[in-house]
Amino acid sequence: MTEKKVSLPAKLINGGVAGLVGVTCVFPIDLAKTRLQNQQGVQVYKGMLDCLAKTVRSEGYFGCYRGAAVNLTLVTPEKAIKLAANDVFRQKLSKDGHLPLWGEVLAGCGAGTCQVVVTTPMEMLKIQLQDAGRLAAQRPVPTAAQTAAAAPGPAPSLVSTRPQPRPTPQQRPSATGITVDLLRSRGLAGLYRGAGATLMRDVPFSMIYFPLFANLNALGQVDVQAKAPFWQSFMAGCGAGSVAAVAVTPLDVIKTRLQTLQKGEGEDTYRGIVDCTRRIMRREGPAAFLKGATCRALVIAPLFGIAQGVYFLGVGEALLDFLG
Repeated sequence: MTEKKVSLPAKLINGGVAGLVGVTCVFPIDLAKTRLQNQQGVQVYKGMLDCLAKTVRSEGYFGCYRGAAVNLTLVTPEKAIKLAANDVFRQKLSKDGHLPLWGEVLAGCGAGTCQVVVTTPMEMLKIQLQDAGRLAAQRPVPTAAQTAAAAPGPAPSLVSTRPQPRPTPQQRPSATGITVDLLRSRGLAGLYRGAGATLMRDVPFSMIYFPLFANLNALGQVDVQAKAPFWQSFMAGCGAGSVAAVAVTPLDVIKTRLQTLQKGEGEDTYRGIVDCTRRIMRREGPAAFLKGATCRALVIAPLFGIAQGVYFLGVGEALLDFLG
């Protein structure tokens, strides 16, 4: 495939804009994916739709966007690095304007490796915020009788008109609070917990996604130098994204479990990738490695479809031309 030279600043802008638009559209499904993957013993949710319905009922509509601020803040550099790095590697590996299949795979590997610098802390913070609602749903809600029985002192009068104090609501975690706690207790390494699992997921994903996208995007084109139309870039991004997402779902399950700091009652904690894999297989069976596969496909397909559509529309180039 012939490679066209690209402007790096324009590609960074394209990647950032595409990431912001894509994440805003699909974040609730990503939240459902995280909660479903973290279920071990108590099955709070029966599936994606059940998870979203219960989340809206208990936390409100914006509960589906818990952790979105972290994603929206860091997705710009993450997507920019991923897409721009792939472009740079493809140009470097091209010979006489042609890039062989091994070069496409290697460029994807390089892009996946570069993005981990931003992806790991972003996923680490996002997962804690997304999973907080699931953990809260597992906690039993005390009745008025239980609250009164647990309170010290004499039993309250049945005819008393004095209002009883309400229990203090559970404080919701914040990205800032989690970051400060991790830096204080574990240093910078705390934010990069699960970096190995993230690398293990993102490198194979990029090795599958980018070559597959490039070939799907070039189907039916006579002039390889011409820019693909929006609909073809969008569909190629969706198709390649969904295939790559499902293929690496087992690795995503392992990464999610390792990066989750707070566990529910009776849920396993893990010492590393091998220990996590062994425990999941023993306690939950091989089907557990595909938890959230449908959600991942529904998240990644439009996310990368939008990303590649914006990328190939050249929003960054137009913006730079306007400013220049």
